[in-house]
Amino acid sequence: MSNSGILKSSLAKKYVMALTGLFLCLFLVGHLAGNLQLLLKSGAEGQRAFNEYAQFMTTFPLVKILSYLTYASVLFHAIDGIVLTMANRKARPVGYVNEKGSANSNWSSRNMGILGTIILVFLVSHMQNFWYQMHFGDIPNDPNGLKDLYGVVLKFFSPENSMSLFAVVGYVLAQGALAFHLSHGFASGFQSLGLRHAKYTPVIEWSGKIFSVLVPALFAIIPIYLYITQQ
Repeated sequence: MSNSGILKSSLAKKYVMALTGLFLCLFLVGHLAGNLQLLLKSGAEGQRAFNEYAQFMTTFPLVKILSYLTYASVLFHAIDGIVLTMANRKARPVGYVNEKGSANSNWSSRNMGILGTIILVFLVSHMQNFWYQMHFGDIPNDPNGLKDLYGVVLKFFSPENSMSLFAVVGYVLAQGALAFHLSHGFASGFQSLGLRHAKYTPVIEWSGKIFSVLVPALFAIIPIYLYITQQ
């Protein structure tokens, strides 16, 4: 493994990349659980439930600490992954898997850098449209006195917004990139930590495949549902 990147020790880099990746998988589950309220509840009840969730995620001390850990994990995982991809390509200007790439590794594993970059661009846009608005935007309060992030989300994906269709398509495509990224990264994270066993590895691999399809699919359904139900 190349010694280029944020960490110079290849062993430390391998472990931290795996740990941050698996931690971000946990973050995805928690974030999805909160966002699914946009599907499970609507109207005044949905507004109250989602805004309470948003307030809890931005004010509860332990969650705020975990949020900072998440930001650090995203930055490390993304930047070091990009640096590693560039370093590996520089070290092999003529790829030895070019002729039979699919025979040596799957498509996702060969394009983790590209997939990660797409996800990073999506995250920056996503945080600007929602996270930044929640923390620093001039958001009106709902009838319960909470910042109405629910209204911001609905308006963003409303057909009345001229850019909403592009937002929905971009969101869905980003989830597709996430699915491919997870399809390799989930099991790879356990492998990097040395957690391989003839009995448990197949379970981890199948769990990774289910996770990589189910989580992005549920995320992708949300903007589609909001767009269709507001027509």
